[in-house]
Amino acid sequence: MLRAINKTGLVFFPAFDWAISPTHPEREERLLYTQDQVFEEGILDIEGIIEYKPDLVTKKDVQRVHFCVPDLWAVMTESHFISAGGAKTIAMAVMDKNVERGFALVRPPGHHANRVVHGARGFCNVNIEAIMIEYIRQAYGVKRVAIVDTDCHHGDGTQDIYWHDPDTLFISIHQDGRTLYPGSGFLSELGGPNAVGTTINIPLPPNTSEEGILHAVREVVMPILDEFQPEIVVNSAGQDNHYSDPITNMNFSARGYAELTTLLKPDIAVLEGGYAIEGALPYVNAGIILAMAGMDYSHLREPDYDPVKVRQSAEVTRWVHKTCDKVLENWHQRQHLAEMYRGDYQLMNRDRNIYYDTDNIHEHQQETIRVCDDCGGAFKIDSAAQGMKHILAVHIPRNTCETCRKQGYQWYDSADAARYDKVCLQDRAGDVMAEKTT
Repeated sequence: MLRAINKTGLVFFPAFDWAISPTHPEREERLLYTQDQVFEEGILDIEGIIEYKPDLVTKKDVQRVHFCVPDLWAVMTESHFISAGGAKTIAMAVMDKNVERGFALVRPPGHHANRVVHGARGFCNVNIEAIMIEYIRQAYGVKRVAIVDTDCHHGDGTQDIYWHDPDTLFISIHQDGRTLYPGSGFLSELGGPNAVGTTINIPLPPNTSEEGILHAVREVVMPILDEFQPEIVVNSAGQDNHYSDPITNMNFSARGYAELTTLLKPDIAVLEGGYAIEGALPYVNAGIILAMAGMDYSHLREPDYDPVKVRQSAEVTRWVHKTCDKVLENWHQRQHLAEMYRGDYQLMNRDRNIYYDTDNIHEHQQETIRVCDDCGGAFKIDSAAQGMKHILAVHIPRNTCETCRKQGYQWYDSADAARYDKVCLQDRAGDVMAEKTT
């Protein structure tokens, strides 16, 4: 009988009742073909590979991460509660040591959902990885977390949520934002004033193959992870870097994904994008499962795979190496860069215009954060979207110092309620979420 070297948990949730449209790339068939492949190959018959059924996340689980506008019920559907719940279920299985590793093959995805949510962006309503991570922090006392996002699209929502968190290392490997949605994820995006360097972007040129992507993992991601020393590693396992994906321009293969997983050794993987429903996803997901379980995947191969056809050019290789060198340079100089960025400011501001492409919403944010040497810093976000509600959102971090805690409550208590439709508070130190409305 075949046996997994690493006991591995799986959750499947295709979300039969949720799709943007019947023919949209983000629909239930994304996982149905994978389920068929897993069953046909007998993967669930392997000793040590265990299927779990997804539980639901709670309202409070979501509110630890998001400010939902106008409210949570306008953002969340039943499928979103279950999709995030599938990630939470796998995380609990890993944290309770029932399995060594876990893979949540769930949809809808989440990595384009920001902290403030007025609607859907990039097919994402809420950020299922962040909801999962903040749950295990609250329930299990986990502090240092690394998220490695290998989706072809920059994980801009996850970046936004952890922009000010020095205890969360966010690394995104993606197709250059000048050539692909969401148009972000550049080398200069390093994190907020209290967390400079813990946001790391590795933008790769179109037509990068597994040679380039695996080079970035070996030469950049793994050394940084070794230095950061996270308690847990989460892989946002998007699969749209595949050479057959209809909406991207990269040349990764199923075996490449398996090798990436072997190198990364994530404790938890959560499915993100990937839209070659028949030609890629069944093979890629099978490869990730086998790699997480520590099993042989050398036989894994797509029927149309031609290594010569998808090989990257010498120019792409040079560009990849140059990018990786610059990422490492920024990492090693992060303290100096932080000092330059922070200056002598006590408060720093950031203005942002955010477009919700799925729902055609334009949001404007004015953010203010307290610059702090002792914690992640309290911050507030004044957020308004045309035709939507105007809110003030106040966040107090988990590891807050007393000064930042007082600052956060001062912003919340003194907010002019007449200016806003809603004033919201996330006190992560006390695990308290509150709001007041006009």
